Amino acid sequence: MNELYPHPRINGPIIQVTRLSKHYSNGHGVIPVLRGVNLEIHPGEMVAVMGPSGSGKSTLLFILGLLLPASSGNYQFLGQDVLNLSRTDQADFRRRRVGFVFQNCDLFENSTVYENLEFPLVYAQVERHERPARIVAALERVNLAHRLRHPANRLSGGERQRVAVARALVNQPQVILADEPTGQLDRQNGHMIMENFKQIMAQGDTSLVIVTHDTQVAECCHRTFSLEDGVLYES
Repeated sequence: MNELYPHPRINGPIIQVTRLSKHYSNGHGVIPVLRGVNLEIHPGEMVAVMGPSGSGKSTLLFILGLLLPASSGNYQFLGQDVLNLSRTDQADFRRRRVGFVFQNCDLFENSTVYENLEFPLVYAQVERHERPARIVAALERVNLAHRLRHPANRLSGGERQRVAVARALVNQPQVILADEPTGQLDRQNGHMIMENFKQIMAQGDTSLVIVTHDTQVAECCHRTFSLEDGVLYES
């Protein structure tokens, strides 16, 4: 375990979702996206969610990250009902508990790697003197400490995504939510990202939920779920 970010050992699931539903209204009626989803995520676990485009995979991920509200159901994070938190407390939850990795990396192009990782620390109000050690520790976990001062716009595609993973780790989240993180990478770089994830999860203090179309990515995970017509099935 990284001593900079000690996590208490957890008995039971980090995430427990029951009967979670999401629907939209378009003026012609209700469009269901998620239908009674049940899901548990345990410490150190890598879980893949697969399904066709439009099946609700990203919607589920965004609800788990409190970026979208659910229409109904229950979402417990370490036993706490997080769906009913205030907007301020939900923002604090995202800062402290969840790391996000998206397909397009979303790095600040005209900034260094260091500055990209510093931003979430500033947002979380981490003291300036604490930031360098946290940033280096996160980059070491993806084998990129040597790129600390490198301009983000001069990184390779694989390096950019690994920096995005490091940025997701820098506030020591307990869950990483990844939406097609290998979708724009070649096979070699995609494999490297998954190896990084496996090494991180092996420490047992962080869990991963990854949305993917790639069966080889899913095979790297402990469990795989399929989302079809808004219903989640374990494969």
